[in-house]
Amino acid sequence: MQSVDRAVTILEVLAELGEAGVTEIAARLDVHKSTAFRLVTALEGRGLVEQIGDRGKYRLGMGVVRLAGAVADQLEVTRRSRPACEELATLVGETVNVAVADGDAAINVDQVRGASSVITHNWVGERTPLHATSSGKVLLAFCPPVRRTGLPARLARLTERTLVRRKDLDAELARVEAAGYATTSEELELGLNAVAAPVRGPDGVVVAAISVSGPAYRLSEQRMAEVVPAVVAAADAASAALGWRGRP
Repeated sequence: MQSVDRAVTILEVLAELGEAGVTEIAARLDVHKSTAFRLVTALEGRGLVEQIGDRGKYRLGMGVVRLAGAVADQLEVTRRSRPACEELATLVGETVNVAVADGDAAINVDQVRGASSVITHNWVGERTPLHATSSGKVLLAFCPPVRRTGLPARLARLTERTLVRRKDLDAELARVEAAGYATTSEELELGLNAVAAPVRGPDGVVVAAISVSGPAYRLSEQRMAEVVPAVVAAADAASAALGWRGRP
């Protein structure tokens, strides 16, 4: 934890000063220069800091911009999609989530509970497997880079209904892409079903997924089929709020 704290402090120092040398950074951290150098080198390796020519000075790197941009994008998706999510939760009475791709997982960035929801679990901030969630399937089906880099070599079996063979998952993703939505039936947790549809940015690229989830005894496969149009409509409304003009 001490190393993490020191690394974050380096980023804060560079944000404050604009640039600094190892000696100055070591003084601010109250550590030996060799310790400061190791930390700066590690941050440089991840693109979070960069050396300014041959001056021996460091400044924040473009990796910080990338991380900040990702957070800004997530906040924008959350803000713009919230009205559609609230309307959807009211209409179907179940929990509505917004998820984005985060490496090899889907991460939930917003949640609205419907009137019928008895689930007290807060999914916001949680990472869930792409292959076992409706949102994850949407992100895999409509975002080729996510499909290429976001799947592990071996798919984890979470329940007896989880798709663990790549050929089965590939077939499922083809169906998702053709249909425009995804479903899961007790693939992440026994007793939990979900439906999701893609949210698109201004350029039409899928940036998130909106899902409805609920207990299998209430959100049955028949009920999921009934709520699909509402989920797709909510995702389209969120997409329109983000600037997409693909569908009226």
